[in-house]
Amino acid sequence: MSGMLKLIEATTGLTGLAVAINPHHNLSVLYNKILRTLQQMPETAAYRKYTEQIINERSAVLKQTPIVAEVEKKIGCGQAEELIFQAENELVLARKMLIWKPWEPLVSKAPKGQWDWPPTS
Repeated sequence: MSGMLKLIEATTGLTGLAVAINPHHNLSVLYNKILRTLQQMPETAAYRKYTEQIINERSAVLKQTPIVAEVEKKIGCGQAEELIFQAENELVLARKMLIWKPWEPLVSKAPKGQWDWPPTS
């Protein structure tokens, strides 16, 4: 029975997602990279403001909570491995946002009705 218990502890239960060896360190590194990337954006950029808020909140939980299960519970967005996956994806997106610069004005005026919902046509 103890062998079975070890097997369960050694898996995430999520297909294709291996157990993170040091989730606190991995998340801390990723959150810091995301924050450094966001700091290259204008302070008024909506993506920066809201992403920075979320990452700062998660980072604070990580610093204040040494137990991984408690971190997962307080953040409430999945297992540590899922949080790492989310952070990796957010870092990729943040770096793309630096290239795309969605905070800059449009190159040309948007067509009439572009931002209307539901569409008027």
